[in-house]
Amino acid sequence: MVKITDVARHAGVSPSTVSYALSGKRPISEETRRRIEASIRELGYRPHAGARALASSRSNVLALVVPLRTGIHVPVVMQFAVSVVTSARQHDHDVLLLTQEEGEDGLRRVADSALVDALIVMDVQLRDPRLPLLRTLDRPSVLIGFPAEPDGLTCIDLDFEAAGRACVEHLALLGHRCVGLVGSPPEVYARETGFAQRVVQGFTATAERHGLTSAFLPCEATPAAARQVAERLLREQPALTGVVVHNEPVVEPLIEAFEQLGLRVPRDLSVTAICPDELAEQVRIPVTSIAIPSAEIGARAVELLMKKLDRIPVPEATLLAPRLTARASSAPRPAH
Repeated sequence: MVKITDVARHAGVSPSTVSYALSGKRPISEETRRRIEASIRELGYRPHAGARALASSRSNVLALVVPLRTGIHVPVVMQFAVSVVTSARQHDHDVLLLTQEEGEDGLRRVADSALVDALIVMDVQLRDPRLPLLRTLDRPSVLIGFPAEPDGLTCIDLDFEAAGRACVEHLALLGHRCVGLVGSPPEVYARETGFAQRVVQGFTATAERHGLTSAFLPCEATPAAARQVAERLLREQPALTGVVVHNEPVVEPLIEAFEQLGLRVPRDLSVTAICPDELAEQVRIPVTSIAIPSAEIGARAVELLMKKLDRIPVPEATLLAPRLTARASSAPRPAH
């Protein structure tokens, strides 16, 4: 294992000078710093995590708080997690993944332990019980998601209200007059999860503005539930010709269910979804969709956190505009 004394000998300086270069506690010349950094790279020296934390008063660890609650789609959550981990490594930080549903007690325990420098918090509810603590912690945080009252917090997310709006706008432009939203599992709405509620708001308000008949039904993430929801939609809205899906696992089962019920996609029924591009592209009938930009959101959340750690001002709210990609599942409303 390469030691600090090896770096010092290679760079032609004392071990204490190498220590000062790593910690920044004392000024050294730029030429000496460059020489030490070159030796560190050439020798592959890695400072001991504990020593580095003592020198910088930082652990170089971020917490990613993502409680794996019922109703969430784990593959999409993991896309966010991978993006956060990858981006954190580019800033020489590791990530501690916290998946238990512990609320503010869990956050306080992690913050008080000095295990992490800062926190990224996911699955944000409109009236999230963790928010009062996050506002008072001495560690910076970034929320992936927006509560009802985001003042004093740093939040980033896809603009899910605009996403719901864009799906309806797309269907309205194609002439559809009766549309349905197949949403996330019921417990997601019972918790008042922010992103899910905002899709419903955007969908409903835009349908009203265009004078469309609309219906919203939550849906459990199973093929059987997709079949039941399809049957109920057609029973309650017999003129239905357009559907928005905000529930990744049922996108394909829902299309299958409608086709088994006699509606061909897109000839009789147009389908749009809010889901990752790879899912939309892999369905038997590629689905018109608004992408979930997990890679961009995760990377930008880390960037915001790094700036906060360096006491650089950041915007409180970052909303990414939705991007709709038209594919084979949507078409003009049938004439009959």
